[in-house]
Amino acid sequence: MTTMTTTQTTTTVTAPATTAPATRGPLTLPPHIARATATAGGALTVVSAFLAWTWTSAFPGDLTVYGYPGGLQWLVLVSGALVALFGLSSYGIKGLGWLTPQGADPAIRLASYAALATAWFSIIAISVSLGGVVNLEPGAYVALVATLIGWLGARSLPYERPEITPADPEDSAYDQFKHNLSNRWATYKGTLATTTAQPAKTLPSYIEILIVAVVLALGLAVFTYGITTEYDELFIGFLITAGFGFAAIQKAGLIQRVSTLTARHRNVTLVGAFVAAAAFPFTQSDDQYATIGVNILIFATVALGLNIVVGLAGLLDLGYVAFLGVGAYAAALVSGSPTSPLGIQLPFWQAILVGATASMVFGVLIGAPTLRLRGDYLAIVTLGFGEIFRIAVLNLDGTSGPDVTNGSNGISSIPNLSIFGFDFGATHSIAGFTIGRFANYFFLMLLVTLIVVVVFRRSAESRIGRAWVAIREDETAAEAMGINGFRTKLIAFALGATLAGLAGAVQAHVTYTVTPEQYQFAHAVPPNSAFLLAAVVLGGMGTISGPLVGGALLFLIPAKLQFMSDYQLFAFGLALVLLMRFRPEGLIANRRRQLEFHEKDEAPATLTKAGA
Repeated sequence: MTTMTTTQTTTTVTAPATTAPATRGPLTLPPHIARATATAGGALTVVSAFLAWTWTSAFPGDLTVYGYPGGLQWLVLVSGALVALFGLSSYGIKGLGWLTPQGADPAIRLASYAALATAWFSIIAISVSLGGVVNLEPGAYVALVATLIGWLGARSLPYERPEITPADPEDSAYDQFKHNLSNRWATYKGTLATTTAQPAKTLPSYIEILIVAVVLALGLAVFTYGITTEYDELFIGFLITAGFGFAAIQKAGLIQRVSTLTARHRNVTLVGAFVAAAAFPFTQSDDQYATIGVNILIFATVALGLNIVVGLAGLLDLGYVAFLGVGAYAAALVSGSPTSPLGIQLPFWQAILVGATASMVFGVLIGAPTLRLRGDYLAIVTLGFGEIFRIAVLNLDGTSGPDVTNGSNGISSIPNLSIFGFDFGATHSIAGFTIGRFANYFFLMLLVTLIVVVVFRRSAESRIGRAWVAIREDETAAEAMGINGFRTKLIAFALGATLAGLAGAVQAHVTYTVTPEQYQFAHAVPPNSAFLLAAVVLGGMGTISGPLVGGALLFLIPAKLQFMSDYQLFAFGLALVLLMRFRPEGLIANRRRQLEFHEKDEAPATLTKAGA
């Protein structure tokens, strides 16, 4: 502090606070050498993917070929390419700077983690499966060394070390351990800190639309690759690469930059996304993976309907799967099934309206007496409704009650749909591609998903949508501003139930059978209320793409990791705990919720309409 004295006044001038100087990572490589090492390690990792990793084809993926990657090698190649690409971008090469508007160093670190983790997991899996490292070829060792080199270079990149306080020596050993651990975590977060994104150069509209189309095509390729993985090791490697790779792209600022483009061309993005999704069945040679695809769409669509109730209106509904069941049972009863006590068969458009209307009626009947409750009390009531529905349809078997639902046997042999002469149960040939039964229903469910997305989008941007958000933030303040809280919440409850009924009507025809066991609060196999709520929270509440992504992950992961069937709920709970700790706003969060959960982070001076 500097003091200047005059004969009249004394002025005190305080020196500006200094920030910690840029510090190299735990290793001592100079910055220019570290950057070159990381980039070279990424390039060498790409080369290693073209070498043979084992001499025998007993391990899935055929990793014995020189000059062509196979199986897990493709994942290592992608990870290495990301490291090399971000490394070259950090040198300011013209054209690559657009990829890293928030800085390349954090992206290099995370991409190097992806390459290291995927390569070492692959080599360990090969050694364990084949009986030792003796079965490895030189290419495997090249991959190990290359990823290690890239990781060491990335660890040595400079970063701004955050200010930390030493532990109090008078504290207990455990308190000192926690304090030191907190300091290390703060330092690690400092290595991934990003800079302010550089404004992008204005591009012609057709160029921006082309970029959006390329991103959607890449999304289709990633989804197709993940859903068609043929063995457990490949799917685990895919999760590792996709997780770290997505984090690296996000830290680079590329996700935010693409989001800006999609916000400018929302209608084009919406149409392009559904065109890309419709192309999925044409990438398959049979109906095997279309089964998973249509079930993912059902689950994700129901999660999007729940997002209206939970994400927009802030109503914790723990029995939402019951509305899916109401729609499925209502449509099944009028579908012409031989086991239906009603014995009638309505056209599909009438059956789907019956399912949606029945769910809406139940939503109003349940919501009218209960929506005056708030918080935990409302959650308990909705949980009770979900269980009451399951027990009721279980007892409507002609013995314990009227013969309506056939009890535990459910309604089976639901006939396939036929719309305008198009038989959804038959195999069709379109442009030389063979489209099977589940692919047919995939297209139908995609149309239902489009309807739900449009309804969600229009509702969220309307006056009622703003009223839902106001109630979610502070119901008392919203009512003081003239919003009818009960009526507004009832509309959200009824609309969410209606959308679930639409998906339930299609689900009844896809699965042939509806039974009470399909609609539980918690079960290892989705959809159920716990997984639906988790899909909304995991993906990002209040967004459109969030529940769709969360639903796809929560359905795909249990379907692929069958060997973990006994531990799926444990892994599910652990993943939610970690997510709530490190990213409570979800994978795809809107800007408003991101700022709410990260108040300590630097917020923008103004919050634009697009940001909100």
